[in-house]
Amino acid sequence: MSPRLLFPALLLATIAVRAEPVTSLGLPAELEVRAAGEHGARLTLRPLGDKEDPPRNPAFVEAANPEPLLRIQRLDVPATVKVGGIKVEVRPGPLRVTVSDANGVAIQKLVFNEDGSVDFRLDGQPVLGLGGGGPKPAKDKDWRMASVEFDRRGRLEEMLPRWQSDAYGSRNPVPLLVGTGGWGLLFAQPWGRIDLREPERGRFLPFAANDFSPGGQTVKNQQQNLGKGLPPRSAFVPGLVDVFVFDAHEPVDLMKDLATISGAAVMPPKWALGYMQSHRTLEDDAQMVGIVDTFREKRIPLDAVIYLGTGFTPRGWNTKQPSFAFNPEVFKRQPERVLADLHERHAKVILHMVPWDRDKLPLLDEAHASAYWRQHVGLVKAGVDGWWPDEGDWLDLYERIERHRLYYEGPLSTQLNRRPWSLHRNGTLGIARWGGWIWSGDTRSTWKTLETQIAVGLNSSLSLSPYWGSDIGGFFTTPELTGELYARWFQFGAFCPSFRSHGQDWWARLPWGWGLGKQGPIETKSPPPVSELDNPEIEKITRRYAELRYQLLSYNYSLAWEARQMGLPFMRTLWLHYPDDAKAGGLGTEYLWGRDLLIAPVFEKGAKTRSVYLPASAWYDWWTGEKIEGGREVTREVDLATMPIYARAGAIIPLDPVRQYTDEPAKEPLAIHVYPGADGAFMLYEDDGNSLDYLKGKFALTAFAWDDKARTLTIRPASPTARAQTFRIVLGGREKTVAYRGEPVSIGL
Repeated sequence: MSPRLLFPALLLATIAVRAEPVTSLGLPAELEVRAAGEHGARLTLRPLGDKEDPPRNPAFVEAANPEPLLRIQRLDVPATVKVGGIKVEVRPGPLRVTVSDANGVAIQKLVFNEDGSVDFRLDGQPVLGLGGGGPKPAKDKDWRMASVEFDRRGRLEEMLPRWQSDAYGSRNPVPLLVGTGGWGLLFAQPWGRIDLREPERGRFLPFAANDFSPGGQTVKNQQQNLGKGLPPRSAFVPGLVDVFVFDAHEPVDLMKDLATISGAAVMPPKWALGYMQSHRTLEDDAQMVGIVDTFREKRIPLDAVIYLGTGFTPRGWNTKQPSFAFNPEVFKRQPERVLADLHERHAKVILHMVPWDRDKLPLLDEAHASAYWRQHVGLVKAGVDGWWPDEGDWLDLYERIERHRLYYEGPLSTQLNRRPWSLHRNGTLGIARWGGWIWSGDTRSTWKTLETQIAVGLNSSLSLSPYWGSDIGGFFTTPELTGELYARWFQFGAFCPSFRSHGQDWWARLPWGWGLGKQGPIETKSPPPVSELDNPEIEKITRRYAELRYQLLSYNYSLAWEARQMGLPFMRTLWLHYPDDAKAGGLGTEYLWGRDLLIAPVFEKGAKTRSVYLPASAWYDWWTGEKIEGGREVTREVDLATMPIYARAGAIIPLDPVRQYTDEPAKEPLAIHVYPGADGAFMLYEDDGNSLDYLKGKFALTAFAWDDKARTLTIRPASPTARAQTFRIVLGGREKTVAYRGEPVSIGL
């Protein structure tokens, strides 16, 4: 039997002199093995002359860099080391690594080829992740189904960050593959393509610093042409391969490990979970205030207004972008007074920004970043609450992280204990700890776009950040933009972390814009025809889903806490909670919102029915209360006002009274809805919604547990600080009011 390296005393032992040296690109090298969270291993193959240990990558926090458990420079027999709950076996000739679970079942097998490429095993199951966006279709008729965009197999992924004006939006690639067969791979360095065209083998193909050929075109200077957005040249070390391997048989464990190495997501301000209305061509400040007044008069909930910059629209909030100066043609009064009027109406103000002169900002230099932020300070003092940093497509991957950091730490330097918020088009893994809100870019107003956004949002949520959204209605107006499309997109948007309407011919992105009978500022060659703008039913539908979004505020805010604590996104592929269900693993047209709600957006024009797959369990139709057995596909009749939503048996869903803005005081107690048929649990998270005090432990966790057999709901505190309050417990047609005093209590139902 071949000798092995086994556990602590021998882990760093020197291999016999007769062993063959480890090499990479023909250079003497060393393989290091580290732990990566509780269920992962970090494998670093580095040239011996590379002194940076471990390789620098701003996507990772210190937790990703523990001391190596194994170092190998020479090898002629297998070496094995236990890493957390998994086992790593290294074999020579060629260098091969097998990662297995505690039972010895192989999770993933890697082959490090001498040309720098890495082969890995595919198992016939869908492969998800790889960031946001997808390939640019040549023609409308060539747009692929969302299920193909969801499963990344079958094509070569160029992994080039870029702006895209197609159905899939801007490309924000992340070299993280999530195999629904139970494995995860993250190629941290170098940057490269991912080839998934073969059925049983995938391959990572690294770029070099000065010579790589994306799309068959050699690019010598990575800051030109297709090379924009790649890591800086200093990140390319010939022969360096840094890859993480994860056991994903329990998907929740994978998400926690990813959050451990890339940093916990920060809590957003609670208002960021409300509805946001974007504006384009402006008339004057009276119109700005008047639109907020209209929201309040129509009783359509709203938390923030967003204003585009001049140049990106004929008449925006500022002088021509890039600019930090208010536009005097719009602001007839002092801007500070106008923003104060908006705040008096409980609306936050977000401004669209672009970098100066389209130059590559030296954001890695803290002095330059600080100087750039200081140009924002006057706007903060005027009352600006949040930021929409656009463009930046030319920024390299490290600078993209630093830009998120700039718009997190900059506001904190100006307003010390107030949570920042910003929305970006660009990002990569690691941005969640700096806020990390991403939207999918300038998409087209088509039905196919709406369909593909579901898959884009799911893959982005798995591999980029838990905070994602799209322009409700699509940005580029096409002849397909109608009230029906807008209503369906609004329904979907109510179940995306970023709930925001934006687009050309922007009056058609107002909830009541489809009942005005007029077009407003025409910004395209094919605005929605006036005949489409006499449909008051659209306003009623949007109000209904905006109200539902605000009713779910406590549920959604608790999901934000889950994102921070466990790395779990709001939008969850069914695979995350049903990993053994092969049907669920391949579905990219429906999703879970948290653990307990299943969302099935309607994306077909004129749809009268929607087919929905319900995983094993019992489910309740949200609208009718009908109980349906899962493990099968069902057909749900729909009208324009109905998007299918299902609650899982065992679900405990808190429902707030309808508010017009997130900080509006509640006049009724929080209703706790219990869906019987299985045991269930829910953790309610509460804090002040605005400060950083949650980092000091100033929050309240309340645990709810449903015992289905005993028909009993137990409420208990789950944090040192408990919040006393009244709950209204609802199960079917029965209700009970409970005065919770921060001590355990059980309620029979």
